[in-house]
Amino acid sequence: MNGRRPPIPTALPLAVWERDGLAAALARAGLPTGDIQSDGPMFWRFENEDVPVGFGGLQIFGDQALLRSVVTLPPVRKRGIGSAIVTVLETEARALHCRVMWAVTESAASFFTQLGYRACERDEAPDVIRTTGEFTRPRSGSETCLTKRLG
Repeated sequence: MNGRRPPIPTALPLAVWERDGLAAALARAGLPTGDIQSDGPMFWRFENEDVPVGFGGLQIFGDQALLRSVVTLPPVRKRGIGSAIVTVLETEARALHCRVMWAVTESAASFFTQLGYRACERDEAPDVIRTTGEFTRPRSGSETCLTKRLG
């Protein structure tokens, strides 16, 4: 990354009927697409200078937020865009009065720990988070549950 920080991407909300691009990006990255058409999760497309760079989402449950479907598009990976996307989603969660973020990942635990998340046991998550599709869908057994307090 040549010492410069990538610009903070612009977040554009996706309506349920606009989620085909998200589904395609998630599928190409080997991430689940099962419930992205449902009304519960909120998703955003992220752009830098009108060029799509990734997607990400949240599900809000009172003061708890579940981080969903964060994906950086292949041409801009390894440039700090993923970190910027998570930062924007954390800011959105704070604006919605969330105090705690949760995430489940099979392959990005180290990415999230670098962003201040800590690995935790699944049963540490409140019931409302543990009963979401993200937590209940079949998994390989290698997933990590993570959490972060939002100042």
